[in-house]
Amino acid sequence: MLEKFLKEMVIIVAGKQAEEISRLLDSKKHVNEFIISKKLGLTINQTRNILYRISDHGLVSSIRKKDKKKGWYTYFWKIEVLKSLEFLRNILIQKIYQLENQIKNRETREFYICEKCNIEVNEEKALLYNFTCNECGNVFTVKDKAKVLRELKRNLDKLKGELKLVEGEINTEKEKISKERSKDFKKETKEKEKKKTEAMAKRKLARQKLMKLKPKKEQAKKKIKKEPKKNVKFKKKKRR
Repeated sequence: MLEKFLKEMVIIVAGKQAEEISRLLDSKKHVNEFIISKKLGLTINQTRNILYRISDHGLVSSIRKKDKKKGWYTYFWKIEVLKSLEFLRNILIQKIYQLENQIKNRETREFYICEKCNIEVNEEKALLYNFTCNECGNVFTVKDKAKVLRELKRNLDKLKGELKLVEGEINTEKEKISKERSKDFKKETKEKEKKKTEAMAKRKLARQKLMKLKPKKEQAKKKIKKEPKKNVKFKKKKRR
């Protein structure tokens, strides 16, 4: 289901010809743009054009790496699943709102049709044309709204069902992100504790070495004999 929704997002943004790119971009790691181009059977410029259009909506992320030999940069891309699902949800909400307005409009107003030209007009235009088709001159007939309303309501139910599924995928993706962040936090905390323990062990070892060296230094001090002070006799000066 997720793959289907990501394809829908790509079709909305970049067109039907780009739908397969969603499968290539749905990866844990960023994917080399030249690999994407090769698998899609497109030129690198065509591939970049699609990626840039999706990127304009913030639905993909990219990193770049410099080729040490050639000196140019290569871009690596990955789809932003949560943002893509939220984008699709907003599109569906907008479509539902438009359909609800159409249904309300059909329920409260009359529409007319020219059966020969198959041209539909609202009541205001029908009155303006004196209920006569401007193209062929045939008289307008009242359009049966029941059939149109059934079709509109069927489409509305379909969109609401799809919206519910998309929201379910959004919740699943949020839980997944939350778990990954929790996992990364635990890993980071564990690494910090490990570094702290290693630092404490090093300090302890340094103190132990220092304690072993202290007695030797004290013994060395005792061995050094202090030379006795020489008694210097001062000669008294004879008085003249």
